[in-house]
Amino acid sequence: MNWTISPAISRIAWIGTGVMGTSMCRHLLQAGYRVTVFSRTRCKAQTLEEAGAIWADSPAAAAANADVVFSIVGYPADVADVHLGSMGTLSTTRSGTILVDMTTSSPALANQLAEEASKRNTIFLDAPVSGGDIGARNATLSIMVGGERNAFEALHPIWSVLGKTIVHQGPPGAGQHTKMTNQILIATNMIGVCESLLYAYRAGLDLETVLKSVASGAAGSWSLSNLGPRIIQKQFDPGFFVDHFVKDMGIALDEANRMRLALPGLALAKQLYVALQAQGGGHLGTHALQLALAKLSGIEWGD
Repeated sequence: MNWTISPAISRIAWIGTGVMGTSMCRHLLQAGYRVTVFSRTRCKAQTLEEAGAIWADSPAAAAANADVVFSIVGYPADVADVHLGSMGTLSTTRSGTILVDMTTSSPALANQLAEEASKRNTIFLDAPVSGGDIGARNATLSIMVGGERNAFEALHPIWSVLGKTIVHQGPPGAGQHTKMTNQILIATNMIGVCESLLYAYRAGLDLETVLKSVASGAAGSWSLSNLGPRIIQKQFDPGFFVDHFVKDMGIALDEANRMRLALPGLALAKQLYVALQAQGGGHLGTHALQLALAKLSGIEWGD
């Protein structure tokens, strides 16, 4: 298929207006695209409507006249409902429509959706993102894409509005497998970030001064530079929810089991995050792991 994507002629449907989705959709509106939006909670789409988005009452209604349909929701079950449910996008999409799911979901579901889309002469791309709320807000996300290459290349005018690092990873499901790789890297790195700050705190060091030395050296990481200051300031609002991260680690561990891989570091990280959930931290940001680890040593880190 040949697609021409531009603000002048392309109609976009956007489903999901959470911490990241709202910023991403706003970028498309600011770039001049005509956007129809759906969210389970309409008030979360209010600022987008004020910016020019048109409200739809269901994913099916949003997708009915769209050339490209984006979704970024919470869990694989949500993804399945958005696209395969009785009021899902695939019930109304037209031939040639490109569906793009940017949720971190399961590779198996991505393959299923690609197969279902092909039966309707539409294309499905799995395109999870990394960069959190900061990346979404600044349009600097890393976008990892699985699915038909021609459709991926056709969407470059849109990818460039949403992110900075956009890579086609392979066939359906490859984007999700790449995101699992990303989440495994983050999971154990976050343990190191939190433990290092606990050590510096107990040693009586000034944490902001410590960051000046270690963040730019061999120990540096995105998490340390971007989330370390939030941890020090005891600001644990979500850039990415703990509940969603536990979901991601569960998917990665399931895939690892299927491939007969032992990933003990990831398993440990998941257990620590489950402890944070048990302490009531599921709706905090992933850097709130600091609270659970601090509690193990009898340190009161929160307010």
